[in-house]
Amino acid sequence: MPRILTGIQSSGKPHLGNLLGAILPAIQLSKESNNNSLFFIADMHSLTTIKDAETLKENTYSVAAAWLACGLDTDKCIFYRQSDVAIVTELAWILNCSTPYPMLANAHSFKDKASRLSDVNAGLFTYPVLMAADILLYDAEIVPVGKDQIQHLEMTRDIAIAFNNTYGETLTLPKAQINEELMLIPGTDGQKMSKSRDNYIDIFLPEKLLKKAIATIQTDSTPLEAPKNWANCNVFKLYSLMCNQEQLNTMKTHYEQGNFGYGHAKQALLELILERFKSERIHYEKIAQDYNYLDQQLLNGANKAKEIANKVLDRVRRKIGY
Repeated sequence: MPRILTGIQSSGKPHLGNLLGAILPAIQLSKESNNNSLFFIADMHSLTTIKDAETLKENTYSVAAAWLACGLDTDKCIFYRQSDVAIVTELAWILNCSTPYPMLANAHSFKDKASRLSDVNAGLFTYPVLMAADILLYDAEIVPVGKDQIQHLEMTRDIAIAFNNTYGETLTLPKAQINEELMLIPGTDGQKMSKSRDNYIDIFLPEKLLKKAIATIQTDSTPLEAPKNWANCNVFKLYSLMCNQEQLNTMKTHYEQGNFGYGHAKQALLELILERFKSERIHYEKIAQDYNYLDQQLLNGANKAKEIANKVLDRVRRKIGY
């Protein structure tokens, strides 16, 4: 039974890109009877950028509510908050002590800010090592990742190999699993959907605000009556990721025949999101502010996670001489 591990930062309520690119595929994977799945909210990683306690707490609860609203079954998998299994930091320190500086200096998470070193804290610099500890602490075999995380997964493997070469076979080498079709979810500007670019769509917004968000999707100036190129349309790209084949064919026909404006396409996208995520939106609204319920779900998961983590850390501690 392969052990699968997935994490998401507590950087705020997950947007459509997070759902399509990570959360929903991971939940679907967890439903397969031969899988042993762990899902964690990476609130420790978020400390590299978030310095306000209430913001961090609210973001964590929002992420938890979104995962649960999307159908995560905590009876069939392990769902926990990273900071509730704090021994991950001990493993991170142990791995730090055998991770070469050039490897970390070459990490995308650091290089993107290397020209502004005053903005780089030690947590950001050693981010890949904590990520490695997140994975290695649970003997994870499969890690679903997006294209932007492939390097960090490769670094995790390199760190584990170096440790095993020094101390003997101790750590499990994880493999990346990439969903090629959902690797890049376009945002309202056509670039990768991201909070940092402010081009995301929050499917949990009230309907009027969701409609306003969809209205900001960038389109060209083709007149209403003229045929349109669906292959280059941001609205169509998002629609195609969620619709069925019949809906896809109908939308292509509308674009090619003309007399179908981008406003019509955006309305169709709104209706598709409202229908596709109807139950998720209702469930999210019900539990998002129920912090006692969310805490209980996360703590139950943390207790299960600790059973695995303690065994792995004990194994590591014996190997290094503690």
